[in-house]
Amino acid sequence: MNIAIAGASGFIGRRLLKTLAQGGHSLHVLSRHKGTNLPPGVRLSMWDPVKGPPPEDALRDADAVIHLSGEPVAQRWSEEVKRRIRESRVTGTRHLVQGIALLSRKPTALICASATGYYGNRGDETLTESSAPGAGFLADVCGAWEREAAAAEPLGVRVALIRTGMALDPRGGALQRLLPPFRMGVGGKLGNGKQWTPWIHLDDLANLYAFALENPVRGALNGTAPNPVANAEFTSILAAAVHRPAILPIPALAMKLLYGEMAQILFDSQRVLPKVAENMGFRFRFPQLPAALADLLK
Repeated sequence: MNIAIAGASGFIGRRLLKTLAQGGHSLHVLSRHKGTNLPPGVRLSMWDPVKGPPPEDALRDADAVIHLSGEPVAQRWSEEVKRRIRESRVTGTRHLVQGIALLSRKPTALICASATGYYGNRGDETLTESSAPGAGFLADVCGAWEREAAAAEPLGVRVALIRTGMALDPRGGALQRLLPPFRMGVGGKLGNGKQWTPWIHLDDLANLYAFALENPVRGALNGTAPNPVANAEFTSILAAAVHRPAILPIPALAMKLLYGEMAQILFDSQRVLPKVAENMGFRFRFPQLPAALADLLK
């Protein structure tokens, strides 16, 4: 299969490139950066998602398109940062669909990233793909992001939306930032630790994208392991994995001083289950957190 991938320079994209290359697919990366380090045989086209549709030759031969592009969320939010977060996802996806609309031969599928931020802060409520959207900045962004991707459906393109939780890999994302304090023995739960944490091993997430390419998945697909844990349990398991204690809780005020408004999402509770993936026969290699962390930290 010929696959065009936008946003492949992030740690999810880099792992996905390896997974798809191992599956024998032909890959074409769309990137803002000429210096993107790509595996041998992967083609590159320049594209800035917020400036307009991608060049036609970047999509012309694509059997499917994967869209991962987006401004990082894990940074201190200002009004400018929030604008970039929204524009990179909403406007960028709109431009991608506009580019697909111009093609005489359209791809059969668009697999677009989304996030469990779609659900907002929901306490102990069990959340599946059919759950209503939540409230707040990220929930609003995710809803608008998904609507732009869904605009490809009337073009005859199957659209799948992967609502990703905390993707775990020591080389990037949340786990990379958590490991130093936990290895020093100063990690701990956030606040009271009761908030649910939707997580997924990065290998399972990459395999889920491949699954969405190769199976008739339409609409939302939760990119989370089937066993979410409360933050207190997550931090306890992580501390045990690095053979350190997790004694001192991190107060909400400290995170607010460090990250400002963005800190709120660290305390949001999302008990998300991957019902669609499981019902369609996807097999998680790492459904339980202790085994996932043992594999990642071996």
